[in-house]
Amino acid sequence: METSQQVESTVSSNQTLSLFNYKNSLMKTAIANIPTDNKTTPFYKNVNVAIHNSDCIDFLKNLPSESVDLIVTDPAYSGMNNKLNFGNGRIVGNYQKADNDKWFLEFKDNTSNFLSFLFECYRVLRNNRHIYIMFDSYSLLSLGSLMREVFNVKNIIIWDKVNIGMGHYFRRRHELIMFATKGSRKLNARNFPDIWSEKRIHRGVYPTQKPVEIFDRMIQASSEKGFVICDPFVGSGSSIVSSLKNGCTFIGSDLSKKACEISSERAKYFIKTGEDAYQ
Repeated sequence: METSQQVESTVSSNQTLSLFNYKNSLMKTAIANIPTDNKTTPFYKNVNVAIHNSDCIDFLKNLPSESVDLIVTDPAYSGMNNKLNFGNGRIVGNYQKADNDKWFLEFKDNTSNFLSFLFECYRVLRNNRHIYIMFDSYSLLSLGSLMREVFNVKNIIIWDKVNIGMGHYFRRRHELIMFATKGSRKLNARNFPDIWSEKRIHRGVYPTQKPVEIFDRMIQASSEKGFVICDPFVGSGSSIVSSLKNGCTFIGSDLSKKACEISSERAKYFIKTGEDAYQ
């Protein structure tokens, strides 16, 4: 296990890997095999990455039990958007239209659906491993307590986006990340804070695109070289880039074909050049 000083030096938000260092780190690392899903053909796959164009629950059901080492994900919640009754806007497009091509396909986050999702996450996650699930304030209130029925919740991390966002009754500047365990596993160091200040992505290639640095913090705190990282809501592919940067393999899915196209191209470019095309 790395010392606190070593871990602290790698957690820098500005950490980047050159193509040489990236390839060198993969050659020196015993990369774990990506779990095999024999029922569906991946939208994109190479030796270190597999992306499926699939509903999150169907995707997880097709994975073997205890086959991934860390789950990091930002579910495409529908609850807050429906509650706020979104109309038209630069980011959400025409939210009420079924063929709206600006916004993403949402996860119907009722209690039954979310519990099914959590149970499948628990099944595919190896023992003594970690899970990070991102929440907005509305979904935390409506769904957050369900996490305690499945996992051992250890903390709620605040992502401070630095720049102010939308809102009428106090404008939003943060999101929340629930950190939990299956079994018992310590973090890689004891000096990780529970408030992460990282600027949000402005006008990204995909709605609600998350900074790679947010996933860096999760992966650097909870993984080892060669771990299999899983993200059932891959979106723009920020979790893929972070997984590769940190010497891990990746398997994930998204219901949106557009998300799969974007994340696949992003992964290909990073594997080829060691650079992130979309951040």
